[in-house]
Amino acid sequence: MSFATTYFRILSSERLKMGKSPVWLLILLSPLIALLIGLLSTPSGQWNVLMGTMVFLHGLLLLPILTGVFTSFVCRFEHAGGGWKQMLVLPLTRTGVYAGKLTIVILLLAGTQLLLLGSILLAGTIQGMTDPIPWGFLTGKLLLGLFACLPLAALQMFVSLVWSSFAAPLALNFALTVPNILIVNSATYGPYYPWAQPMILMTPIEGGGFGAYNVPLGTMLAVVGGSAILFILIGVLYFRKKEI
Repeated sequence: MSFATTYFRILSSERLKMGKSPVWLLILLSPLIALLIGLLSTPSGQWNVLMGTMVFLHGLLLLPILTGVFTSFVCRFEHAGGGWKQMLVLPLTRTGVYAGKLTIVILLLAGTQLLLLGSILLAGTIQGMTDPIPWGFLTGKLLLGLFACLPLAALQMFVSLVWSSFAAPLALNFALTVPNILIVNSATYGPYYPWAQPMILMTPIEGGGFGAYNVPLGTMLAVVGGSAILFILIGVLYFRKKEI
């Protein structure tokens, strides 16, 4: 079976699994919390201030944690009850299986970012913002946040493939997310820490920033893109050679 056929079959099967599980409802969690924070904030009519307030907790903790939850979930059924054996005895390409599962994770994260955009617009409307909506600025920052999730999703996918436990990758992800509070203050380590990259790229700080926020955008994009390719290659190579 070709890569494309395997890929689309995996997307279809994962969609069916999502439909029978409440895990997709988690995409609502962070945008709803951000909406509450936005309604309680005082942005003084400035969209960038409102966005900065609303993405703080989202980028610092919730988005990295959700990335780990989604990657663990798409591997959970296959680890349970010999699911990998049942799947891989079929004429499927392992690269197609890996790509399909990673795509589902990215789509769930994209849904989270889209709902966060809705939360920002709703909070701005309720706050009585009169300035024109800076569509390019808002969508650009949220897309950068989604892009920054790629290396973390690939890394968490690798961990979820290695460990058959559902809880272990989640615990590791949580333990490595908490240090974000300190690591984003470091221009030396912050840009290279996958759990901190979504926060760094989404936060609207223009000049006069601190720590990792002073790293040029081009450098951040190169680091995130390069590490995403590296982690995806490691994950694919491991999965192709994995003994089931």
